[in-house]
Amino acid sequence: MKKSLTGLTAAVLLVSSGAASAAEYKIDKQGQHAFVQFRIQHLGYSWLYGTFKDFDGSFTFDEADPTKDKVNVTLNTNSVDTNHAERDKHLRSAEFLNVAKFPQATFVSTSVKKDGDELDITGNLTLNGVTKPVTLEAKKLGEGKDPWGGYRAGFEAETKIALKDFNITTDLGPASQNVELMISVEGVRQ
Repeated sequence: MKKSLTGLTAAVLLVSSGAASAAEYKIDKQGQHAFVQFRIQHLGYSWLYGTFKDFDGSFTFDEADPTKDKVNVTLNTNSVDTNHAERDKHLRSAEFLNVAKFPQATFVSTSVKKDGDELDITGNLTLNGVTKPVTLEAKKLGEGKDPWGGYRAGFEAETKIALKDFNITTDLGPASQNVELMISVEGVRQ
C-alpha cells in the first residue's frame, strides 16, 4: 500500500505542462510546497492515508509543446509516514516496501500528452525492485513570479496502482488491492 504510493509518487507527479518555452524546474520541497501522498481502503470501511516525506526531482515545462516535457523524481521509501509508528515500521518491511533492499522509488517520464485541460504523463515507476509504466493524470495549478525574484509553476496529479504489480503480495482484502496516489508539486525555474 505504502509501496504503491511511493511508486506513484515517485515521480509521476512531477508532471509537466508549460510555460512560454521549455524551462527546467526544481521541485521546491522546502516549506511544504510539494507532497507525495497516498490512500488505500482499510477493510472496505475507511481510508488509510499516508505520505512520503523525503523526495526530490525536477521537471521541464513547455506550454506551447507539452510533448517536450519531462519529469524525474526520486523518493526515499524509508520516509513513509502514516502517523502510526508500528504501521510505518511494517510498511518498511519486506512484506511491503522492502526499504532495506530497495531504499528508493523513482519515476521517469516517457511521454506527456495534452488532453483538454489535463496532461497525461506516462513514465516508468520503479518500486520494490519492479519497473512498470504508469500514467498520471495531471493538471497545471498556476505559474508566475514569486515574491523572492523567482518564477514558479505548480501541478497536481493522481493515479492508481495495483499492489501486486509491484510485488506487494500481502493480502489486505478485496477492497485494498489498489493504492491511489496524489501528488502536488511546485517547481522553481532554474
